[in-house]
Amino acid sequence: MSASRFIKCVTVGDGAVGKTCMLISYTSNTFPTDYVPTVFDNFSANVVVDGSTVNLGLWDTAGQEDYNRLRPLSYRGADVFILAFSLISKASYENVAKKWIPELRHYAPGVPVILVGTKLDLRDDKQFFVDHPGAVPITTAQGEELRKLIGAPAYIECSSKTQQNVKAVFDAAIKVVLQPPKQKKKKRKSQKVNAEIGLGQDRLSWTLERPKQMD
Repeated sequence: MSASRFIKCVTVGDGAVGKTCMLISYTSNTFPTDYVPTVFDNFSANVVVDGSTVNLGLWDTAGQEDYNRLRPLSYRGADVFILAFSLISKASYENVAKKWIPELRHYAPGVPVILVGTKLDLRDDKQFFVDHPGAVPITTAQGEELRKLIGAPAYIECSSKTQQNVKAVFDAAIKVVLQPPKQKKKKRKSQKVNAEIGLGQDRLSWTLERPKQMD
């Protein structure tokens, strides 16, 4: 079966949140234990999701500030972004709304974003927080709150080490391109305002119909 379309998927997020490990885990079904490159080589493969075959192209980016000028070159032609933060790094969580969403909206307005929390296995690892007393775990509720804040169609937590939900991340990215969520139409609700004007001994009263925007 031939691929029906090509989908360019670009991963973004702070450095060291595990973007490259997630890509390696997805494409090779293994977790890299030795050398992890700063940036994963571009990858392309046919993937079947819900009966549809697509040619999925994966682009990795470096989150460090040194790459701020080069990174947007990868954004051109992107169909979807996977925006990752670490579930054990509050700074990477805060940078989603502070740094990454403004950057993506500037260089790639209108392109959907899948929000991903990485290192799920470490969030439940008590020993990790004993060894790293400054680390603050991010809860699922906080992740959902952030998803709503940035308007992402999906939020997924995953572990590249155990491969939990890794495939779900990329399936969600493909689905949001093939089946974009319908935009909710804003309902107009009339807001009645009663008013009166005194005209000598007579009083003139009426009702104003004023459209009100509803979310």
